[in-house]
Amino acid sequence: MIGVGTPDWESSKVPPLLRVSAALSWRFVAVVGALYIVSQAVGYMASVMIPVGVALLLAALLSPAVTQLTRVGVPRGLAPGVVLVGGLAVVGGVLTFVITEFSNGLPELQNQVTASLSTIRDWLKDGPLHLSELQLQQYVDQLLETVKANQGEITSGALTTAATVGELLTGLVLALFTLIFFLHDGDGIWRFITRIVPRDVRARADLAGRRGFASLVSYVRATAVVAVVDAVGVGIGLWIVGVPLVVPLAALVFLGAFIPIVGAVITGVVAVLIALVANGPVAAAVVLAILIGVMQLESHVLQPLLLGRAVKLHPLAVVLAISAGLVVAGIAGALLSVPLLAVLNSGIRSLLSDADKHVDPRRVDVDEPQEGAPKDLGDEHRVDELGSDDDKKKDKGRERR
Repeated sequence: MIGVGTPDWESSKVPPLLRVSAALSWRFVAVVGALYIVSQAVGYMASVMIPVGVALLLAALLSPAVTQLTRVGVPRGLAPGVVLVGGLAVVGGVLTFVITEFSNGLPELQNQVTASLSTIRDWLKDGPLHLSELQLQQYVDQLLETVKANQGEITSGALTTAATVGELLTGLVLALFTLIFFLHDGDGIWRFITRIVPRDVRARADLAGRRGFASLVSYVRATAVVAVVDAVGVGIGLWIVGVPLVVPLAALVFLGAFIPIVGAVITGVVAVLIALVANGPVAAAVVLAILIGVMQLESHVLQPLLLGRAVKLHPLAVVLAISAGLVVAGIAGALLSVPLLAVLNSGIRSLLSDADKHVDPRRVDVDEPQEGAPKDLGDEHRVDELGSDDDKKKDKGRERR
């Protein structure tokens, strides 16, 4: 009979390399399976988790204002309401201004598009293709026939869009409702959540969560500033070139900048296309050059300077996170993936940091930009610390004697 703790003859015949490979393989399969289950659960609960994630982002942006109001004497129960009303007033005013500018600039855009289409039509006739009127009419008829043939799909797409709008409104209401409680009693909610953590590691988990939220505050602040700079830079360029709908396009660039690296580029391409249709290829080339310049300013100056070391992430990690977010939850996933990565980065760094072992979580001010986690002490400092502890023990022994 084989003794307890000794390998049987079958496992002893397996080469060590194969045993290690098998052990790593099943662990890898277990991790991938867990990640797949989590992604499926997130996708299934996206209608709830996405509004909560958006509310958390907004709470990171607005909580410093609530803290400042409470410091100047505004009651804690009233401060979130003041901030929310002020924020909604600002957002409503901006949206009203953008919609008004879009409505006023739409007739001019239609005229310029009509003129551009006429130019394209003349180029097709007189250019190197030398198409006749009959050929052009045939192409137009084919386009109309294609639209009629796919009328059912277009109608179902319109109905799907209407349902999406309804879900969007529901999500906005849920996000606003959640945001109210995050601003009013976010600290109490976090303390309640940490109760599920075992008592012996609760302080470390509390500290890691606070450092993660502090990095989220820094991320949202920096991203908002970068978005403003992108929108102003692109807007000034569009105004100089004479592209219509400057304000709506600048607002679109502002919103897109909240998705790092790719967001501002995609929305900027929309501005380039409108410049191409409305003002021609030269204007489109100028707008493209302005867009590239703004992106270079963002990536080489603004991002490193504003985000700093608290939420500094490798560009490859950012791109992969955005791609994974798109796969799991679409545009909303791309929006939330990088903030989630920044929070996890700071939280994990805090859990792995020896310098955070004896830090009181209440000393972390989540509303102030700071390091995600202190650096670990060097080996020399650790030796000194051990030496000092030994000296203390020797001193205590001498005192007892």
